[in-house]
Amino acid sequence: MAFGSVAAAACDRRENWQVAMVIPLQGPAGLFGPSCEAITELAARELNAEGGILGREVTFQVVDGGAPPRVVAAELNDLIEAGRVDAVSGWHISSVRNALAPVVADRVPYSYTALYEGGESRPGIFCSGEVPHLQIAPALKWLRDNLGIRRWFVVGDDYVWPHESSVAVRDFAHELQLRIEGEAFVGLGTGDLDRLIRLVRAADCDGVLMLLVGQDAVEFNRRFARAGLHERLVRFSPLMEENMLLASGLEATKNLFVSAAYFRSMVNADAMDLLGRYVGLHGLQAPALNNAAESCYEGLHTLASLARRAGTARLPELNAAIDGVAYHGPRGTVEFHGPQARQHVHLAVADGYDFDVITRL
Repeated sequence: MAFGSVAAAACDRRENWQVAMVIPLQGPAGLFGPSCEAITELAARELNAEGGILGREVTFQVVDGGAPPRVVAAELNDLIEAGRVDAVSGWHISSVRNALAPVVADRVPYSYTALYEGGESRPGIFCSGEVPHLQIAPALKWLRDNLGIRRWFVVGDDYVWPHESSVAVRDFAHELQLRIEGEAFVGLGTGDLDRLIRLVRAADCDGVLMLLVGQDAVEFNRRFARAGLHERLVRFSPLMEENMLLASGLEATKNLFVSAAYFRSMVNADAMDLLGRYVGLHGLQAPALNNAAESCYEGLHTLASLARRAGTARLPELNAAIDGVAYHGPRGTVEFHGPQARQHVHLAVADGYDFDVITRL
């Protein structure tokens, strides 16, 4: 018997169903980590109260997704080989996903929860996050139609998601009769953000599309406000959440628009119930609930819904069962068409340290 089969057999004998939650504990996205871990605990408790996954108790182990991708991949490989992982999920950047994909291939299911550039089709990877044609394109259209924003400058971190998304943005701009006045990228967590500010200041643009992660976006917001650009330019980001607003500071969030499938401030029963259960478990001092964290909740429910439909947690059957899997949660109805989820996306504007949800896109 191959070693991978031995590891799988060991997993099947366990009474619990162990998920490796790959979430950032360091680096620019490290500010998401505490809330991602806190909501994962809530999701696991709720699933277990419903009987777990196929009768097995859901447990999780945190893997630091903020480490270099090769380091994350090596740690996960060791866990899988030791028979200690039945599935993988969590919020982490696309560079980490690309490093993990060959590690999990044909071994365990992988529910990738972060918004990303789209196009993931490798078997065994199920993507519940937002993609550009549902998240960025309709937001650009709304900002054009309602605020007259037609000339954009794109800033981003120098890795897969910003680069691939910027390619899609150019296609959207052509379709929507918008102009991309320029684009610039900086090293993730190490870039010269002042250079971005100088380029934006010199550009003939109405708005800045931010494809920056976590603390990089926070630092850009601060510099943007110090330069006075927040008074005359709109910013739009598909990755901005409550921790980032708080860290940016009140003045630095003026004229900042964000699109996402979930905001803590959404006024509907599903979202409000989640917030109530989250605070009920962790208290009022819990890490701020946000889109990145809530995506981890979605990831566990994706795995649970898929296993229930397939009647097994084995990967071949899960791959065959994914098309048409649907469940209802804090984001409303999430439905898979192949390995990519479709869901409603909302546009919000920063209002101090929270978001005012304007419309459903």
